[in-house]
Amino acid sequence: MVFPEFDPILFQIGPVAIRWYALAYVAGILLGWRYAAMLARREALWSPGRSPATPAQIDDLVLWVTLGVILGGRLGYVLFYGALMDPPIWSNPLDIFKIWEGGMAFHGGALGVAIAIVLFARAQKMSMLKLGDLVAPVVPIGLFFGRVANFINGELWGRPTDGPLGVIFCNDRIRALYSGVCPAGEMPRHPSQLYEAGLEGVGLFLLLWLAVWKLKLLAKPGYVTGLFLLGYGLIRALLETVREPDSFMPEALSGYVTMGMLLSIPMILIGAWLIWRARSRPPVAE
Repeated sequence: MVFPEFDPILFQIGPVAIRWYALAYVAGILLGWRYAAMLARREALWSPGRSPATPAQIDDLVLWVTLGVILGGRLGYVLFYGALMDPPIWSNPLDIFKIWEGGMAFHGGALGVAIAIVLFARAQKMSMLKLGDLVAPVVPIGLFFGRVANFINGELWGRPTDGPLGVIFCNDRIRALYSGVCPAGEMPRHPSQLYEAGLEGVGLFLLLWLAVWKLKLLAKPGYVTGLFLLGYGLIRALLETVREPDSFMPEALSGYVTMGMLLSIPMILIGAWLIWRARSRPPVAE
């Protein structure tokens, strides 16, 4: 399959360009906001406790989380990936602010959101774990839209494959953008962005939906957060095996271990610990 002639810019008015990547963030934040507000209103889901936040508090939390995603995601990319490039991304400091070049790092965004949750919970005097359990189920929504936007942009492609799902990430637009060259070459590659949209987005959303609505795990603070961290970490580590390896990794690790795998290890360990902690304790009553 030849990559379609997608344009990463939906439309442009003068110097202002509206990109699919930006719209993915907007859609993820808006839909996640409404889903979190719905969870907060369903007191039965938190029984014998109660929701950690009111809908009004969630409205305020959205700003904190948005800043955490943007600042953490970009700084994470600069530190985790840009620092290992040759030359480092900060060799031209203005490139740090060019979010459309290189993009964002999910692990940095996740860390930014975690910090936002901690600070907001302390400011509002609420449980950090329960607030995390409120936010975790909505994250896959943003992941889904973000990975679809990665596919539209023709970036973060997978390793070469001769399977039926292979996509040739090369077309006239990409050649024009890169002076006649397609960075991914002209061989079929795994559409790893769509794999991630399906597993990190749809699959993880369904897992957390089951945990929240059927298993009633919001009654045990930290359980749903742990499921998200463990689930995402395992899925990301698995899918890194079909994503194009990082070119900047040390030669001894190149082709086998990726930065995404390394950054997923802490998520897996913390997620497993949160699940163990929640399972060993009875439901929390207010």
